[in-house]
Amino acid sequence: SYFGDKSSCVENANTLNLTSSSSVRGLNSTRVAKTPLSSGRSVCRSHTPLMGYSVTSSSAVSAHAVASVIVAIVEGRGLARGEVGMASIDLKNPEMILSQFADNTTYAKVITKLKILTPLEIIMSNTACDVGNTTKLFSLITEHFKNVTFTTVQRKYFNETKGLEYIEQLCASEFSTIFMEVQSKYYCLAAAAALLKYVEFIQNAVYAPKSLKVRFQGSEKTAMIDSSSAQNLELVINNRDSRNGHTLLGVLNYTKTPGGSRRLRSNILEPLVDAETINTRLDCVQELLQDEELFFGLQAVISKFLDTEQLLSVLVQIPKQDTVKTAESKITNLIYLKHTLELVEPLKAALRSCNTQLLKAYYKSLEDPRFGIILEKITTVINDDTRYTKGCLSMRTQKCYAVKPNVNEFLDIARRTYTEIVDDIAGMITQLAEKYSLPMKTSFSSARGFFIQMNADRSTLPNGQLPSEFTKITKMKNTYSFTSADLIKMNERCQESLREIYHMTYLIVCKLLNEIYEHIHCLYKLSDIVSMLDMLLSFAHACTLSDYVRPEFTDTLAIKHGWHPILEKIAMEKPVSNNTYLTEGNNFVIITGPNMSGKSTYLKQIALCQIMAQIGSYVPAEYCSFRIAEQIFTRIGMDDDIETNASTFMKEMKEITYIIQNANDKSLIIIDELGRGTSAEEGIGICYAACEYLLNLKAFTLFATHFLELCHIDALYPNVENYHFEVQHVRSSAGNKEKIAYTYALSKGYTEEKNYGLKAAEVSSLPSSIILDAKEITNHIAKQILHKQKSSPEMMKQRAAYQLAMRLVQTARNSRLDPDSLRVYLKGLKKKYEAACPTPGKNDEQQ
Repeated sequence: SYFGDKSSCVENANTLNLTSSSSVRGLNSTRVAKTPLSSGRSVCRSHTPLMGYSVTSSSAVSAHAVASVIVAIVEGRGLARGEVGMASIDLKNPEMILSQFADNTTYAKVITKLKILTPLEIIMSNTACDVGNTTKLFSLITEHFKNVTFTTVQRKYFNETKGLEYIEQLCASEFSTIFMEVQSKYYCLAAAAALLKYVEFIQNAVYAPKSLKVRFQGSEKTAMIDSSSAQNLELVINNRDSRNGHTLLGVLNYTKTPGGSRRLRSNILEPLVDAETINTRLDCVQELLQDEELFFGLQAVISKFLDTEQLLSVLVQIPKQDTVKTAESKITNLIYLKHTLELVEPLKAALRSCNTQLLKAYYKSLEDPRFGIILEKITTVINDDTRYTKGCLSMRTQKCYAVKPNVNEFLDIARRTYTEIVDDIAGMITQLAEKYSLPMKTSFSSARGFFIQMNADRSTLPNGQLPSEFTKITKMKNTYSFTSADLIKMNERCQESLREIYHMTYLIVCKLLNEIYEHIHCLYKLSDIVSMLDMLLSFAHACTLSDYVRPEFTDTLAIKHGWHPILEKIAMEKPVSNNTYLTEGNNFVIITGPNMSGKSTYLKQIALCQIMAQIGSYVPAEYCSFRIAEQIFTRIGMDDDIETNASTFMKEMKEITYIIQNANDKSLIIIDELGRGTSAEEGIGICYAACEYLLNLKAFTLFATHFLELCHIDALYPNVENYHFEVQHVRSSAGNKEKIAYTYALSKGYTEEKNYGLKAAEVSSLPSSIILDAKEITNHIAKQILHKQKSSPEMMKQRAAYQLAMRLVQTARNSRLDPDSLRVYLKGLKKKYEAACPTPGKNDEQQ
């Protein structure tokens, strides 16, 4: 792992274009030269695990010496900003850990993970720390890890496709289910690609194929939902049409700001697991629903906020060179900043009378004096009536006259010149309108500048054409747009004047920004408050459109008359509601029923309700109680699963393997149609074995199947309950054919519709003799199976005792009944127990 020949190292470094640097501190820091040996910390050094490198104090050196973990970090851009991918590898241990999660503007999750890892070195993209373009994430990490070496590599090495290829090549077969988990986690894959390439370089060696342990580590304090489950449940993307809003995000997204929308999306993908935090959110939603004045007051203020996170990002960047575009951008963003800060007081006023803990905390945070300090500094230079406005000409005017008069004499002269040119343009167009007796008016666009527009029918024009002095004529219906040579020249003069104004204004703005940089961090707090309030308002808004109810958190999953939230949005009428009940004593539910009876919809409904509850939203039900799920796994059967082919069967096996390897006692597991990709015998065997494994966990599991043989597993395991979807048989008007009518209603016990395959055959053109033979054979086999699986009296008694004990435990933990009601309830339990225990005489008769 040690480089003996430094010259060869330099050649490799130049090929990779690596830059090693010490911590970049502050906005005015400069990056070291690109050659690796030019910095104080050479990238060309020993990377033996026990030998670190630092120029700090001896105590720091001793602490750094034990570090042997290298971490690569990459952040999404644009709308994906805040989505962070991490990959880490210990040079002393062939294990790579991948993480991807959505973080807020404080990047608390990133910092926490890095604190745990105590890295020797951190790798980031060179675009993250360019002079004048340093990202907030890079600045924060360097601030918190001043004694850690930072190395940048070209952005092209953060390649998700390469990352997946590396994992496929290097991951040991025992951990191959990692592919399912990370195949759509693009940022951690990109980080993995850069990390492995870099480790290959500094170690001057490569890992052997299939030798690495690779695992995905979800974010702390959030539930893990793998990418396959997120797709199955259509959490943020509709499976049929990615542009379609029929997703859980679409159901809940009534946010008014980009930050609120991003926060909602990340929360749906990573629900909370802390009941106290969830209940704090629910308290807020409840208050918003109960206090209309608070709801509409907050909504009115929040809707005026711009993208605060993007604003912050631009404000803290120092451009590489001064251009008209950068000048205009800085002026625009200062106006946005003024607009944002002017909303702090209205936001405080809206929150003044709130009662819940979180809203009060937000109110207190808004009392931060730095908001007033920044705004005061801005208003000493910027006009009070300068506002963010819609429309390019209006915004251009705001930028031109943003700085107060008498701040810069030359700026005042340039603005007077600009005003005169604009007035001359308006006057010239008025003269042209009088000259040609045409209804011309002055218009403006950012692309064309000032131009002439006119609404007129062609028949009213001389010879059906505009006068020859007009050029660049476009026509849409009866609207003409055009210009003239004189107007083009005046636009050029206007642009020249504008450039002078922007340049002088930019110098003033830069000076102002330098004065407020030390106070600007309060805006990260504001950004967090605005996005959270926006999301909570969105939850409350969704509740007003449907009869959602506040969830409770216990050790039971109990939903009374719950329905599918996405289906409700699609359907013309409210979907059929159903009940759900799982406890530690009845934690495994088997669901049967014919195709299209509602099994898959019901399973998805439960998972969606669980997620809604854990993000702090109300839930579509009359009553609901949830046990916090640390992981949510779904294996939902698709239409092509019916086909028996090797690829489908292997996909099933990978999915169930992933669930079995990662599930724990706090998981919610939903499995639909396992084992359909192989023969019935093998399918039943795989299902039975998987069920028995999952039955050893305390996880809440819902298992939908067409294999009715599985239903009899309740004779061996008293924590298994059977449910089925009812169907009705309706005779046609002719009276000679029977049709199935779906009720979509869930009932206890397993389905009586054992032979719906035969019923489908009856309405086909198969000869009646074949159908009769098939029925006879089916009945014969069914009797044999039923005889073998019949429960003994002792087993029935043990099951009844188990269920009674579990009900008593549940009652002791969660009951809110008064003494009289409790006495009645306990008597009812006793009667149920006695009814469930077979009497000797009755059993003898059965035998």
